[in-house]
Amino acid sequence: MISVLAAGFFVTALLYASVGFGGGSTYSALLALSGLDYRLLPLISLACNIVVVTGSSIRFARAGLTPWKKALVIVALGAPASFVGGLTPIKEATFLTLLGASLVLTSLTMLIPVREKTDGTPTNAARWMPLAAAPLGYFAGLVGIGGGIFLAPLLHLARWHEARGIAATASLFILVNSLFGLAGQLAKNGPGLLGAAIEAGLPLLIAVVIGGQIGSLMAARLLPPHWIRWLTALLVLVVGARLLAGV
Repeated sequence: MISVLAAGFFVTALLYASVGFGGGSTYSALLALSGLDYRLLPLISLACNIVVVTGSSIRFARAGLTPWKKALVIVALGAPASFVGGLTPIKEATFLTLLGASLVLTSLTMLIPVREKTDGTPTNAARWMPLAAAPLGYFAGLVGIGGGIFLAPLLHLARWHEARGIAATASLFILVNSLFGLAGQLAKNGPGLLGAAIEAGLPLLIAVVIGGQIGSLMAARLLPPHWIRWLTALLVLVVGARLLAGV
């Protein structure tokens, strides 16, 4: 069973890292199907997120794709809210329903045709994107993911930056939110679960290290911007539908 999970985590990390995400939502879905103790799900998922997006964030930064000035504002507003979300109790059924419905809605928004201006000028909504960071960070901490999967569609619709810059920002947002969300989850459930999560998740962490490095390299060097957008939408839709089907 662990080998099947590890293969699933490898593929998930590769695909999600290629669009700047960590894959926490899919990790949670795979772990839920495996019958693992529900309390361990966010701990393992967030740890895998951190492993994947650390590599992605470094590669995006080295490639000069991260719009630091704009990205750090969003990250700074989202991180504290993610910690508070991690502290908030939530039942398993509520967790799966909220996550699945949100992912399906997010994927649909990414498929809405957006007319690109020839000069690449952002829409008027782009300046208001930092206001979305706190509520998205809170929700991410609540359900144990990074939140970039919710942020990216908004940034795309607002033409906040070009596609790879948005992927880099989402990756950084996930990394910091996952760290703060993990801290909140540990404060809520106690550090005693961390050892059990590491024991159960170590092979999975190894799988996502390899998959995440391959995926982040694909994103930074190989994939055209419109492929990043379409692949993101497809991944989010599949994950959301899968989660809702299991509720």
